[in-house]
Amino acid sequence: MSLVARCLEADGIATVVLGSALDIVEHCGVPRFAFTDFPLGNPCGRPWNHAMQGQVVASAMALFETAAGPRTTVRLPYRWGGDESWRDNYMAIRDADLKALHQQGEARRALRRKLRTEAESNPARR
Repeated sequence: MSLVARCLEADGIATVVLGSALDIVEHCGVPRFAFTDFPLGNPCGRPWNHAMQGQVVASAMALFETAAGPRTTVRLPYRWGGDESWRDNYMAIRDADLKALHQQGEARRALRRKLRTEAESNPARR
């Protein structure tokens, strides 16, 4: 998304990127970035929390008027919950999940091998 924003800006279309991956988005050099310190994939806030989501989006849109200059990053003040305990569990892999994750990975790799073999044997591909 960051690279799309840069291309749009180059064509004169102003953008604001709203996200939770501070280091990645800043590295890409977007003109305006509204950072929320939330779990990845949830930059607008908790699911079904329409009030928070509306506030986050409104704060991000305010960057169109308040950005001091290029590559402006604003850290929005919203919090995921009452404490930071979500960090302890986010993307945690528990021993009980290892077998299922391993099986899913093996199934995905087998499917990719099958699709690759089919594509390589397709005469239209040559």
